Amino acid sequence: MTLTSSDRGTVRSRRALVAGSVGNFIEWYEFGVYGYFATIIAARFFTPEGGSEVEALVRTYASFALAFFFRPVGAALFGRLGDRIGRRPVLILVITLMTGATTLIGALPTYDTVGALAPWLLTFLRVLQGLSAGGEFGGAVSVMTEFAPPGRRGLYGSWQSFTVALGLLGGAGAAALLATVLTESQLGDWGWRLPFLMTLPLGLGALWLRLRLDETPAFREEREAGRPPGREVAGAIALGAGRIMGWAAAGYTFLVVLPSYLQSTLDATFQQALIATVLANLGFAVTIVPAGWLSDWYGRRPVMLAGAVLVVVLAVPLLNLLQDPGVSLTVKGAAVCGAGAVVGLMAGPGPAMLAELFPTNVRYTGLGLAYALSNAVFSGCAGLIITETIERTGNVDIPAYYAAATCAVSVLALTATPKARTRKPEAPVREPRGKAS
Repeated sequence: MTLTSSDRGTVRSRRALVAGSVGNFIEWYEFGVYGYFATIIAARFFTPEGGSEVEALVRTYASFALAFFFRPVGAALFGRLGDRIGRRPVLILVITLMTGATTLIGALPTYDTVGALAPWLLTFLRVLQGLSAGGEFGGAVSVMTEFAPPGRRGLYGSWQSFTVALGLLGGAGAAALLATVLTESQLGDWGWRLPFLMTLPLGLGALWLRLRLDETPAFREEREAGRPPGREVAGAIALGAGRIMGWAAAGYTFLVVLPSYLQSTLDATFQQALIATVLANLGFAVTIVPAGWLSDWYGRRPVMLAGAVLVVVLAVPLLNLLQDPGVSLTVKGAAVCGAGAVVGLMAGPGPAMLAELFPTNVRYTGLGLAYALSNAVFSGCAGLIITETIERTGNVDIPAYYAAATCAVSVLALTATPKARTRKPEAPVREPRGKAS
């Protein structure tokens, strides 16, 4: 059977959707695994004799934060390449780097074996992950949205966020399975390595998909027109970072920091903390794609505003509910699931919103930098800020204050109007009931 041009376009769009999503899945799978095993990693890499557990956990999150601060470097470096030579070759490069660094974490010697060299080796690999992750988002979202059928950028872009949920759930599922089938001693000795080593086959599959990917039509048009890559629009980058600040901070707080918080502050078991995290990520996953679809009809900002406002209003009551020993586990489970669902309202339209802030010739760099900067500051530092502040103040409501404050800033950024530019970004084809950005 001969495919029509329309059928071929559909095949290319779906292939782009899968190829763009799979790298993001790997990134956030590792992101979740590192967060879920933070207490074990702290003991194996950051605890010399005489060191306290809290001090080691803070150092673990500091290494985590450092890697996040290399994301903007990766976004600038790989973004410029992606806007000059194309989305496809750069996405192949970053998935190779990301897979190699993550797999090697699972093979690292610990502090007991090589002493002070262990945390430095771990931090080096985290830096490589940060660089590759910085180059992943801009390219993946550019590919998804530039291949998206007319009027479906919100839906297609939402799959980038959906694979965040899948990656975090995959990490949580791997951690929960290992915690169930292995003893605590086995998990601490060698079991924690297995989820990192599993990245190798996942990465090879992602590489195969990206090798079969076509270059995007929008980039080909730019190249054929002879337009060189432009300069980044600083105002649009700042605006984009502000708009997703709440998504970054609240998402990391509710979906990743929660296990360590429940264990260290509320005396939950490792299994209980993981169950709570799985429920939060399930709620997150359920709302992402519908939120992206809704944004194609009602606009990006209204849907994202709904999520940000809900976090501002509900963050403190939610945390107080989790702290109340008189509340049933069923109600607490529903609450954390609801918290994840609210974050999904911001995450669904977010990628398309960022893509539409930038013209094609700076899109990879611009949206990548906006995302990387926001995540470097407000996700990468979340665990460090929350853990250190609770330790210093004794205030167990800090996670709620952190999520609410950052979402309040996002509310302001979402109500702001982008300044006019000499070259406008492509507008959504179908927005009959609202504006995109």
